[in-house]
Amino acid sequence: MNHLTAHRAGFPDGYTAVTRAADPANATGIGFGVLRLAAGERWSQPVERETAWLLMSGSLRVGAGDVEAVLSRGSLFDESASCLHVAAGTRVTLHAIEACELTVYDCVNAAAFAPRVFRPADVPNEHRGKGQVRDRSLRYVRTIFDTRNSPPEAQLVLGEVVTFPGGWSSYPPHHHPQPEIYHYRFTAPQGYGHAELGEQVVKVRQYDSICIPAGNDHAQCAAPGYGMYYSWVIRHLPGLPYTVPEFTPEHAWTMAPGAQFWWPGDES
Repeated sequence: MNHLTAHRAGFPDGYTAVTRAADPANATGIGFGVLRLAAGERWSQPVERETAWLLMSGSLRVGAGDVEAVLSRGSLFDESASCLHVAAGTRVTLHAIEACELTVYDCVNAAAFAPRVFRPADVPNEHRGKGQVRDRSLRYVRTIFDTRNSPPEAQLVLGEVVTFPGGWSSYPPHHHPQPEIYHYRFTAPQGYGHAELGEQVVKVRQYDSICIPAGNDHAQCAAPGYGMYYSWVIRHLPGLPYTVPEFTPEHAWTMAPGAQFWWPGDES
């Protein structure tokens, strides 16, 4: 199944695997899970795959090689991202200062590269879609790392999107040959949205995830009244790294400056 709904009640303490990189049934080749640590709890071990830890809430001290930092986050919607990204074989230490939650992403990659911490100042809050179709697809896009700022040996690309209530994101519909996973959170527990997987549309709720098959269009929308957050992770393919998506031609006109479309003349 590409729509993963088993954790709508939330995640327990410790690590919960949602997908596994080496699972033959997982066509993305990306492992994804959630790690919850209690205040004062310490987690330390060498990792077997290229891995990124994205802070969702709380505060902690992270260490990897010569890198050490304190990261904190109070809001997915109002604050940009903090993240640790390391190569396979790196020993990572996480020490929770207060209760914290992280999403964890990994893929099979034996190449070595130096660990790096990304802070909110490193991750611009891009206002993508501004001025297009009356801002109906205006959203925040936060690209944490990709080919522009990560080592060439890395195979993951990681970012976040905040979709405004009643708005669209990942729009116009786009696709790419590299596999991808989205993971969702909402401004209220009952919040929801709709996610396209090619011609299939699924209703996404708090703590859902979707695995996006290669080449599938995947536009998204949020129900009015609810902000919709999702993390997105892409895996480069051999000889085919992810750079930019390909927009579906029949809807790409909506990106043109001054694009003309119907709008009611009387909104009173």
